[in-house]
Amino acid sequence: MDRLLTPTKEHSMKQLFLASSFADVADLFAAFAQVPLAGRTVTFIPTASLPEKVTFYVGAARKALQRLGLVIDELELSTASAATMAAKLRGNDFIYVSGGNTFFLLQILRQSGADKLLVEEIEAGKLFIGESAGAIVLAPDVAYVKPMDDIRHAPALTSCAGLGVVDFYPLPHHTNPPFKKTVEKILLSQGDALALRPFSNQEALVVRGELLEQLSGKA
Repeated sequence: MDRLLTPTKEHSMKQLFLASSFADVADLFAAFAQVPLAGRTVTFIPTASLPEKVTFYVGAARKALQRLGLVIDELELSTASAATMAAKLRGNDFIYVSGGNTFFLLQILRQSGADKLLVEEIEAGKLFIGESAGAIVLAPDVAYVKPMDDIRHAPALTSCAGLGVVDFYPLPHHTNPPFKKTVEKILLSQGDALALRPFSNQEALVVRGELLEQLSGKA
């Protein structure tokens, strides 16, 4: 709890846990949840990782969630039926969205209709875990991460408008390789224009109701 709490302009029900690397801050999540985790279900969405060559973080997050006692219910948005998607997003206790390519994720969210369902569940108070791309997609617009993610993986994306769940712009992997220079570039080029919130792999941005807080875990 090393940063000032700042108000968000959104609904008071929200519970958001935004990570750069979930496996590195799982202990922070356990404290943030404020409920017993054993036996609770989490809708696990690995969609953003599909176009990526490096995907170890998906397995690491899955194991970290399981170590906390959570039951994983996987949901691949690019192939799931509308009924399956709605049942899992509405029926499980938590929602986790993995890292990967932000633009590909946004494209699939729009195409599948999961974007609207996610926003509904978040606004109703369901605890949402977003890792890297899964955090960025909540911003008002995601164009700011073009230096980090290849937009060519989302040829059908007609707008970079994000889900607009938060009024700030999460910027994961601050000070962490291999993204260190890219994050610095985004901060230099867009830091004056956007409310960027850089955070490292050992930190998490958390929103509870109207309050935003930046937490630090183990170095």
